[in-house]
Amino acid sequence: MGRDCDGGGNRYLSSIAVKGNPSLEVFFGNREKVCAGVCSLQLGDNTPPWIVCPRRLLVLGREAVGTRIYQKKTEEQTLKLLGYASGTRLGVWPEVKIKYEEDVDGVRKTFDYTFDYILMPLAPLHQTEIEQITGKSWGKLQALFKKGGYAISIQGDEVSVADCPSGIPSIIEIMTSSTSGGNKDKGTTISAAFRDAIEGRPYNGPGINYRQVWARMVSQLIVKSEVALAWKGKAIWVVQDTLVDYISKSTALNIRKLSTEQTSEVNMLSFSYGDAFRNPQSVIELSNGQLFAGLITSDKPESQIAPDDSEEPATTQSFHDIIRVPLRPSLSRLIETLAQRKPGNEVIAP
Repeated sequence: MGRDCDGGGNRYLSSIAVKGNPSLEVFFGNREKVCAGVCSLQLGDNTPPWIVCPRRLLVLGREAVGTRIYQKKTEEQTLKLLGYASGTRLGVWPEVKIKYEEDVDGVRKTFDYTFDYILMPLAPLHQTEIEQITGKSWGKLQALFKKGGYAISIQGDEVSVADCPSGIPSIIEIMTSSTSGGNKDKGTTISAAFRDAIEGRPYNGPGINYRQVWARMVSQLIVKSEVALAWKGKAIWVVQDTLVDYISKSTALNIRKLSTEQTSEVNMLSFSYGDAFRNPQSVIELSNGQLFAGLITSDKPESQIAPDDSEEPATTQSFHDIIRVPLRPSLSRLIETLAQRKPGNEVIAP
């Protein structure tokens, strides 16, 4: 990134005290503390590293487009998929939280999601145009734009906002793997392993928390894609190939069957270390992103799903299959499992 690691998107507790530790002071100078600059974890000598920091894949909203170190290709491929005309000026809003409630058919519904990035074209808009788009009076909107730091110009009766969000919005979500946390006593947390490595001692970092990252992703993948469609825009999920393969293995969806060059209702742009991790010369720039895209749900009915013990459903693949089980154990498999130990208790049905 061309600067000290600040803990990344999800590791603010990984800071390490430098002052008072001679070996770290030699390495890091007179800094009070540093964050463990760990972007990836490699679980075995011949296995690709798992990216554990979202900023290793892509970070927007800081340096000018195309100038970010080691992310030029990732950024270019992601932005091209959004479909904006070349040269369009896009505002980038990181960490956008939208929370509100509304009555739907007599039930109080809540929308409460945070988007990694919202991108939207910028253009000067007149007061009346903004009122038409939002359905709100200028009296209420003016205070919001002022608080947000927008430039408001007044010429006679004409009021306009420079660089106002205008047009079709897009969503970019960065999904990386989570760590298992590690064990402080055994020195297997990220911060402890990082410190041991810097000081030249044997180190062993934490593992990958497969289920946690999958639970986080599946709860938002379809929701945010539906929101983007409602806005007539697109949602792009930037992921790593190791995560794609894990999802394909642990759900009914074989994502690699959805490889395409055209975006659809749900879009995953997957990047890989390839074989570069085997003999890295410097920081590996991720490139050659592969797009996987498909419908949220297929049109075929439930009855056309393959029978028990079949490894793949017969129905057309869609991202709805991502919430389905990869395999359905047969009754015989259940009996074989139960046969290995007697019941722990017995009850009488009333």
